[in-house]
Amino acid sequence: QVQLVESGGGSVEAGGSLRLSCAASGDTRSNFYRGWFRQAPGKEREGIALIDTRDSGTGYADSVKGRFTISQDNARNTVYLEMNSLNSEDTAMYYCASTGARLTFSTRFSIRYWNTWGQGTQVTVSS
Repeated sequence: QVQLVESGGGSVEAGGSLRLSCAASGDTRSNFYRGWFRQAPGKEREGIALIDTRDSGTGYADSVKGRFTISQDNARNTVYLEMNSLNSEDTAMYYCASTGARLTFSTRFSIRYWNTWGQGTQVTVSS
């Protein structure tokens, strides 16, 4: 069973940067996709970035493309989300997730395909 633990959230001023970490434990071989999702108050959870840990292929939502970068450290079994040029609309609870499902471009951020979730880490951006 895979367990995910996020860290690195906090408060930052608009224009600033943060780096989130997602450490995985357990048997992660079959859950080779790792993704970052976020949920703002009153809004649905949305997928923003993913990485295929087998070949480091990545994907991003339009809302974060060019500002956020997902990466991995295989030795530490950890995935990172580097967030730059943050603005108030980035304020949300950020969740790490993993799956071994067959994802397509249209389904890659569909929550129902992701079967393992962390507890989340809060990111607050003040303007």
